This record gives sequence, structure tokens and C-alpha cells, in this order.
Amino acid sequence: MPIGTLYIVATPIGNLEDITLRALRILKEANVIAAEDTRHSQKLLSKYDIHTPLTSYHDHNKEEKAPVLVAKLLEGQTVALISDAGTPGISDPGYFLINLAVDQKIPVVPIPGATAAIAALSVSGLPTDSFVFEGFLPSKHTARLKRLEELKTEKRTLVFYEAPHRIISTVEDILRVLGNRKAVVTRELTKVHEEAIRGSMSEALVRLNSGSTKGEFTIILHGATETPAEQHLDTKEYLKNLILHRGLSKKEAIAVAADELGLPKKEVYKESLEI
Repeated sequence: MPIGTLYIVATPIGNLEDITLRALRILKEANVIAAEDTRHSQKLLSKYDIHTPLTSYHDHNKEEKAPVLVAKLLEGQTVALISDAGTPGISDPGYFLINLAVDQKIPVVPIPGATAAIAALSVSGLPTDSFVFEGFLPSKHTARLKRLEELKTEKRTLVFYEAPHRIISTVEDILRVLGNRKAVVTRELTKVHEEAIRGSMSEALVRLNSGSTKGEFTIILHGATETPAEQHLDTKEYLKNLILHRGLSKKEAIAVAADELGLPKKEVYKESLEI
């Protein structure tokens, strides 16, 4: 009996029109679709009148569910793996099933499409000839700072994902460790409230503190340059942004800047005298 094929199908990251004709055909023809959140994926399937059976496959059941899916594949069934948004296997549990299928010599076929990292990178205006995808930084503060320290000398453009409840603390840590580099922070790409915050990391932090932090974020950060001094945070510029964009008094801005940048108040006060 011929074995089946595991299709890795990219789905939209927001706008449901961002799906390929081939992806729609594979989803219709597959014996089963393995999805992170079946209720979420049902919206896409309903829009395109797809009635293929759905089964859940996510980070909490991958170890027990992957062997079940592999068994179906070995029986000759076709399985289409999709994530909640974008390309499966990129910062999600898809790799576990893919590795198991590869071990069993099951054909694994990509059905390319949307990926938030590439979409954000393509509109960033930062160097794209060479870049590093870091995915999500560690959620624990100490581990996150350690990883950022390891990336201090990385010259390639850096790409991070971040959740809404950690975006501000992550940007603060990037500022402290990597300096005030040129960056683009995107939110809700391809959706109604799509946003791209451009400028320096300090400017991005001010915008994030004064705007919405709903939705998933992608951070595109310029790599390290040959002149480290350019990477240092411009405290005066940071203070100006706090006063102009957040409406703080100079006294309030000094206190906030000292807290958010981890600097002594006396040092920040000295910088404020030059504004």
C-alpha cells in the first residue's frame, strides 16, 4: 500500500484572501486537516466551502497526536497541516510532526504562502540580503537579556516575533542591550488595523506606550554596525519623545526615562539640561 503525503500548507496571517489556489485545492482534497485551533481554522474553511474533516494538533497534544497522524499517513491517507496563521513549522509545534514523518520516510511537501516574518521584512526598508529569524525571545526576563547579549555583535538584520503582553518589556530590553538601532515594529499585518512603526527603537517604545498593543507583533531590527557608538541610546532624544508624544513634563519624563532605560536619575537629569 502506498503511503500518504504530509502537506505543510501556509494559510493567511490576517486577510483571508491571502491564500493560494493550490493551498485551497490541497485542503479540499486531503483526507484530514490538522489544525492548531479547529474553531479558528473553521472560519477559513467555511469561507472557501471546504468540508474536509478537522483534527486538533497543537503544542499541548503534539506528542500524543503526531503518532496518530503518522499512522494515518502510513495507511495511505493525505494529511494537510495548517497553523492558526502563516506557515506551519515556523515558531509553532509543526516541526514535531514533520520530524516524525521524515523519520518514517513519509513525503513532506510544502505549499508556500504567507509568513509574518517575511511580510514584515519585505516592507521594513532594512537590509534584506542577509537576516536572522529569532522567533520569540525567551519569556523570562533574565533569559531574554542573556539571548540579546549573545546577539550584540550580529551584523545581519534581526527578526523577532512577540506577543502583545510582552511587546513593551521586550522593546525595553532590546534598547538596553542592543542600543537605539533603526527598526520597524509591525502589528496586525494584512488586517484592518495594520500598523508599521518606523524609526529608532526609542521612538517605537514611545509609540507603543501611547498606542495600542493588541495583536501579534514582528520586530525588524538593524544589525550591529562597525561603529558601536552609533548603537548607543540617545537619552536626549528619548526624553524629547516622552515630552512631545506622551505629553509628560520634563520632571515626569526624567523619572520615566530613568525607569524604562535603567539609567540613574542624575545621569538622565544631566542630559535633560541640554534640551
